[in-house]
Amino acid sequence: MRIGIDLGGTKIEGIAIDSHGAEHARRRIPTPAGDYAGTLEAIAGLVDALESDAGWDAKARVGVGIPGAVSPLTGRIKNANSTCLIGERLDRDLEQRLGRPVRLENDANCLIVSETADGAAAGAAVAFGVILGTGVGGGLAIHGRPHRGRNAIAGEWGHNALPRPLPEERPGPTCYCGKSGCIETFLSGPGLAADAGEGYPTGRDVADAAARGDEHAEAALRRYESRLARSLASVINVLDPDVIVLAGGLSRIGRLYETVPVLWQEWVFSDQADTPLVPARHGDASGVRGAAWLWPANGD
Repeated sequence: MRIGIDLGGTKIEGIAIDSHGAEHARRRIPTPAGDYAGTLEAIAGLVDALESDAGWDAKARVGVGIPGAVSPLTGRIKNANSTCLIGERLDRDLEQRLGRPVRLENDANCLIVSETADGAAAGAAVAFGVILGTGVGGGLAIHGRPHRGRNAIAGEWGHNALPRPLPEERPGPTCYCGKSGCIETFLSGPGLAADAGEGYPTGRDVADAAARGDEHAEAALRRYESRLARSLASVINVLDPDVIVLAGGLSRIGRLYETVPVLWQEWVFSDQADTPLVPARHGDASGVRGAAWLWPANGD
């Protein structure tokens, strides 16, 4: 028995599965924004509710996907766009609150592990996963296992500068990390909405308006496609993955899968770039499923 938790900027999702991967319960609750203590209580309450829904008497193993990373140096959370997590010992605090061991992993790593297991990247030796949501995450799986890197930042493409910026894209918006012009500030849902201007509360609103023929929204979405293509071209030039999987709210913009691979041809250093760009087969459930699988069947 295992429980996966996907801790996002706006929602926390949980799933209860058995050793065969069969789903027994699922719930989603709002994230207590900017409230670390409230986040701990929300996760604990969600775990209790999932165990109750599943009818389990024993305590399940818990894995949590986080929008950041655990520092190998301090054991504390770093690089989280949910900034209330930064500097906290989330694993220790959750273990004390839940009374059991807890495993943490970057949410994009959870996504790509799930998708390489039985999703859109099944069978891929090297797969890159992207979360286009409240922030912009990236995760790397090699032969089905997450690759964290020496500094636990492998895949963190969102905090590189936007590649080949146009004059009007310099210096770029200020990011929570303290830098300007990060990929995340352009490609996140809030970034797309901000670029489109007033009248578009979210990135999805921009995409929906463009689909209705709104010329202003269409122009913003075309800029977004160019920025996404340039950014992914830099990933292909460094990693040359077998597949790139998109997840998160903006991954549901269907035209991206046609327009972006055409656009990135200009910037990929190859005579052709036939890297598949595909949506996550398990959709919003990929991250939470991957978090549950942080505990293998044998518990190791």
